[in-house]
Amino acid sequence: MTTLRDASLRAWLEEESPRFGLDLSTLEPASSDAGFRRYFRARDGQGDTFIVMDAPPEHEHTEAFIRVDELMRTAGLNVPKIYAADLEQGFAIMSDLGRETYLDVLSEANAFELMDRATDALVLWQKSSKPGVLPEYDRALLRQEIDLFPEWYVKRHRGVEWDEKHREWWEMTVEAILENNLAEERVFVHRDFMPRNLMVCDPMPGILDFQDAVYGPVSYDIASLMRDAFITWNESSVLDVTIRYWEKAKKAGIPVPNDFARFYRDVEYMGLQRHLKVLGIFSRLNYRDGKPKYLADTPRFIAYVRQTASRYIELSPLMRLIDDLEGNGRKVGYTF
Repeated sequence: MTTLRDASLRAWLEEESPRFGLDLSTLEPASSDAGFRRYFRARDGQGDTFIVMDAPPEHEHTEAFIRVDELMRTAGLNVPKIYAADLEQGFAIMSDLGRETYLDVLSEANAFELMDRATDALVLWQKSSKPGVLPEYDRALLRQEIDLFPEWYVKRHRGVEWDEKHREWWEMTVEAILENNLAEERVFVHRDFMPRNLMVCDPMPGILDFQDAVYGPVSYDIASLMRDAFITWNESSVLDVTIRYWEKAKKAGIPVPNDFARFYRDVEYMGLQRHLKVLGIFSRLNYRDGKPKYLADTPRFIAYVRQTASRYIELSPLMRLIDDLEGNGRKVGYTF
């Protein structure tokens, strides 16, 4: 069924497509994401492909997408080239970075090269950081995100109402995590720097889904990369890639701690904030947005939470919360 939104997109494309020689009969779905954005692929008369983005303005921010795209391009990263955009309607035509994501092709044989290229790109991005350009990843936003866990995962998904003791444990957990997060140095943060948003193309990687970029903790993006929603790495691989990134970052003058043990703690605490947030988001996607497929990956995040919380005495309240919710959890997923 054609919706009013579909009709508006079609009308806009009919106005814009002659500039690029687009054949609208070739328009087909390219991908969608956990938000409200949709992507389509169309060809021109020479067989070259373009991506059409539909980002409903009541839910998405095309202006932010364009602003961060320019920041990343200036930093030397491979991001889509935007040919036309309508900010009011939330439409854009851009270059096509290909059909294969890192997630599609990752294997034991190519993991080293792909992650090496990814951390090269991450260092370029962070090296370009300046305060006052992107929104601050401050306490209020970090707290808002982490509180998705009790709201959507605990209460809505698991049907559990915490008592006073559980709420006390939660406040102790949040304070420990956010205190560590906020003590970090600040850089540009992609905020979803993970294999499904990195494209196999030339130059590699192509980078997508960056519109929510902020100015925040230096460990955030490497934590996203190596503690992914869809892949579980063995710890030796996580350590190897993280150490290699840390060495590159130090050499480039990025403000990572001089002591790797300190930095790895930061990565773990930052990853923990993200894991708890994502557990809430995946639950919300199911119950609010009618997108149930993400729930299948929640056990991976519970495993991440257990693994990190078990290392630090100040996170013992979180272990108690997870034990009460999940019992004796087990590791899930596949490893490289």
